[in-house]
Amino acid sequence: MPATGKDDEPARDERTGPRDGQRHSPVDGALIMEGIRALHSRLDEIERRAVIVGHAGQRLGGGLVPAWLRRTEGEARWQVATAVAVAIALQIPVPGRLVLLRPPWLLPALEGLLLLVLVVANPRRINRQSRALRMLSLTLAVLLSLANAWSVARLVLGLVHGTEGKTAGPLLVTGAAIWLTNIIVFALWYWEFDRGGPVSRANAARIYPDFLFAQMTSPNLAPPRWEPTFGDYLYLAFTNAAAFSPTDVLPMSRWAKMAMTVQALVSIVTVILVVARAVNILV
Repeated sequence: MPATGKDDEPARDERTGPRDGQRHSPVDGALIMEGIRALHSRLDEIERRAVIVGHAGQRLGGGLVPAWLRRTEGEARWQVATAVAVAIALQIPVPGRLVLLRPPWLLPALEGLLLLVLVVANPRRINRQSRALRMLSLTLAVLLSLANAWSVARLVLGLVHGTEGKTAGPLLVTGAAIWLTNIIVFALWYWEFDRGGPVSRANAARIYPDFLFAQMTSPNLAPPRWEPTFGDYLYLAFTNAAAFSPTDVLPMSRWAKMAMTVQALVSIVTVILVVARAVNILV
């Protein structure tokens, strides 16, 4: 007779657990399925990376992988630091009635202090992952954006209501300072978020670009060490502000398209109103 337990239940092998016929709990099954799905997602990502890197290597010849697809030492700090310093200086010629905070020197001083901290903390290459430095960099970008957005709004309202633009010279200087600051601000946002930011790009953490530069589509025409730096994003922002549309750099993600749309809209409003008012005064 086979051994049975209490109430004729199937006997349990203490070494192997429940015998055939007993099922695992639903929770264990759900965890196993979740692990399988995660593994499949990871394998798909590895396969996509291999395909992209392989195609890039074939276009370059010799199996070389372009710098923007592999880990690099990171871009130099001086480009973005110089541009931000210029953006801070451009707030000086803006009249006090158009600035966000009083006294007018308060916000530029705070922005300059944040820039100094970033330069001192990471003066050479932007390749060190740090949440604190990332938050400081984004805070600086937010302050520059808020200051310039406030100045644009006050200038536009003043021109519409006739309280701004009494003389052409100061109006053109103010409009040019705001327009140039707008270019640097949007270049900073493009630079901060394309493929996760400068540190993420240096570590090749993401392979799908938010902005497609010409060197990416034709890597055989660019040096193998080429990768986008702040100067490339500054060029992107300038051409978008001047042409009101993409030129040779294509936005790939939805946020990139919306950001370029907002920048073009701000540029159109600023240029049209300032130039029209200045011409009206001169004529």
